Amino acid sequence: MTKYKLNNTVRSASEVTLTSFMTGSTDSKKEDKYQLDLDTNQNDNLNSVSNKNLVCPHSCGYIQNRLTSLVKSDGFGVGLNELKVEGMDKNVCLCEVYNGGCKLCPRPSLAPTLSLSVDAKDCAACTGACNVPYSKSNVFPPSDGGWRRGAARRARALCSAKTLRRRLPILEWLPQYSIRKGVSDLIAGITVGLTVIPQAIAYAGVAGLPPQYGLYSSFMACFVYTVFGSVKDSAIGPTAIAAILTRENLHGLGPEFAVLLAFLSGCVELIMGILQLGFLIDFISGPVSVGFTSAAAIIIATTQVKDILGLSFPGGKFLQVWTGMYEHIGETRLWDTVLGVTCIVVLLLLRKVKDIKVRGSEEKGGCAHAAAQALWFLSTTRNILVVLVCAALAYYFDTQKQTPFVLTGEVKPGLPAIAPPPFSATVGNHTYTFMEMASTLGSAIFVVPLLSILENIALAKVFSEGKYVDATQEMLALGVCNIASSLVESMPVSGALSRGAVNHASGVATTAGGLYTGALVLLSLQYFTPYFFYIPKASLAAVIIAAVVFMMELHVFKPIWRTKKLDIIPAVVTFAACLLTRLELGIVIGIAVNLMFLLYASARPSVKVTRAVSSDGIEHLVAVVDRSLAFPSAEFVRRALCKAADSARSVPLVLDATHVQAADFTAAKGIKTLIEEFEARGQAIIFYNVKPSIESVFQGVRPRSFLHASCRAELDRLLRRVAPPPAPHITCEYEVLRSSSTT
Repeated sequence: MTKYKLNNTVRSASEVTLTSFMTGSTDSKKEDKYQLDLDTNQNDNLNSVSNKNLVCPHSCGYIQNRLTSLVKSDGFGVGLNELKVEGMDKNVCLCEVYNGGCKLCPRPSLAPTLSLSVDAKDCAACTGACNVPYSKSNVFPPSDGGWRRGAARRARALCSAKTLRRRLPILEWLPQYSIRKGVSDLIAGITVGLTVIPQAIAYAGVAGLPPQYGLYSSFMACFVYTVFGSVKDSAIGPTAIAAILTRENLHGLGPEFAVLLAFLSGCVELIMGILQLGFLIDFISGPVSVGFTSAAAIIIATTQVKDILGLSFPGGKFLQVWTGMYEHIGETRLWDTVLGVTCIVVLLLLRKVKDIKVRGSEEKGGCAHAAAQALWFLSTTRNILVVLVCAALAYYFDTQKQTPFVLTGEVKPGLPAIAPPPFSATVGNHTYTFMEMASTLGSAIFVVPLLSILENIALAKVFSEGKYVDATQEMLALGVCNIASSLVESMPVSGALSRGAVNHASGVATTAGGLYTGALVLLSLQYFTPYFFYIPKASLAAVIIAAVVFMMELHVFKPIWRTKKLDIIPAVVTFAACLLTRLELGIVIGIAVNLMFLLYASARPSVKVTRAVSSDGIEHLVAVVDRSLAFPSAEFVRRALCKAADSARSVPLVLDATHVQAADFTAAKGIKTLIEEFEARGQAIIFYNVKPSIESVFQGVRPRSFLHASCRAELDRLLRRVAPPPAPHITCEYEVLRSSSTT
């Protein structure tokens, strides 16, 4: 006898009762009023793979709305679909009568082979509990103002304390903030600040802006991210990719365009966060991202080579820079070259200092531990140390009335004024309106925020330690950071992986570490800008080159080739397009190539046709389509099935739709045409394992006939019905007449 699990107790079919189950009663002495027996004799394939996957996908709304006496004390409705059949993997709705729908909420049955020995009018849940005869009208009573209640519920959810804590992460960690966390944030914030100051000045040069704009971009975002940020390791500020994209779209028109780009980027990021459009990031595949970042790193390093050589000429694109260096190679400054190359070597060596193993460093408080910490600090602050040493050397030569190096020059002192971003700009004799400025920035308004989000979320995932990363919150935080930064003349900002690594290694506890980073940048703007005059450009170029050289992911091409050789194409196309054209155009080309591969795969699904024999010995063809049916693939699948069936017109064709998850109108029209073609030549076609949603799509075009089966037993019945009758065995007897000739 088939066993059922009821209230965590295994019972036989005769012991399963609706009353005791639905009221949550565990009193074994209470007499069961209604009993259900499953006719297992009709279900020989109860433990088959097909039936193991059958599951009632809905909770019975009728119980929640009407049968209040059948609701448990915890407030959740309990229905017949919670009965579990022993040996089956998932819950199976037992309220099924003669292949019909659920008697509590009548919908198409997913388990047509499960039959109960009760009629619809005798359904215990519908008549015994509330004495209301079953009908579709009283199962689904009209709901007045249902959409209003839903809107009010969503509005209350948006204004709930949980949503507020999720959108303002500072409310989560601030109540538990301690002195120990404060000290950790102080150390990490100062360490990141010492890293970001020389990087910010250098990134301003990469963006083609005066040095102070890099510092303007490095403090306001830190303050804002403390409130809205959800990843403690993320250090928001200027980045190499944002800087090079800004340079390529400024066209030498001035910093006003960069500030407006930061504002518009923030608006786009904020809108994407509100509309939850983070899925757009998924269209940038791994190979495209590898090709883009590698090309961007090479372009950034290329723009800094001319500063290493002490050259000065216009042009910031890859080919322009190398052409210019070829033309001006005779103007190379010796001491700038020596200083730049030396700084690169020193920076790369100092980067490895932190990896030196000091014996006994595991024991805290000892000299070995202090030495290991000193080596780590030396490696982490290598950028500021190299820049300070070079600036001191340049200052010494200046006192000796010598200028062997090209210096940064004057940096505007003081803090920037808080003002709205410029919506008009005057360049030369022409005044650009807002629309003209936006038109000049072009696709950068969308490409810069998209890549900034990609960079920041990638950083968040690296240091999340397996925790969930709220991409929507990161988009909102990044959008607010860019909008707020544009009020202080900032260029576009994002999270930098190099500074995130420093933050993580420094032991940052919360996003409050950004407060100390921003404060250090403000101090440098207020008091130290006169000393930035002596920083050699070659040292800043060395800082950039030593940072971006590790962005080149050319080593990834080898594993891509080993795994799927076809993925090399979008990676190489993106890499070449970014180098030879513009960066934003290159990544758009790479995404387009990748989408072409996806569309081709969607338009040409795999259709495998094999011969099979049913349990009754009926031979038939089985065609398996491995993906959804959409308009690009409709005609291809139809032709493939017709071609496969032409070879065996005497046997029926079974189309296994197990892997078909979706279908559209064009596919439904193609299926209708396919059915008509099979009918015209007298060949049967049966659809197997068609999902209810897809069946409704196919039925929407009203085909002449639509034979479908959801389990093996039903398929066997249909095959017996449509199989051609065997040819009658006719025995012909021939009488051989022998004639004898008479003479």
